[in-house]
Amino acid sequence: MTDDLKKLLEAARTARPSPEHREQQRRSFVYGNTHFENELITRDMVDREAENLGKDEK
Repeated sequence: MTDDLKKLLEAARTARPSPEHREQQRRSFVYGNTHFENELITRDMVDREAENLGKDEK
């Protein structure tokens, strides 16, 4: 393993994603899994439902 690769792996290990990035990743995961099962699911639908759920939690 090269030193550059070791540095990148260490940076990835210690990286802390922002709350916005975590939310973006969560939505991407939801879209990928739901669209796989139902091609009618769109990213807009996932975003809209995530926003609705966020309102319910407040």
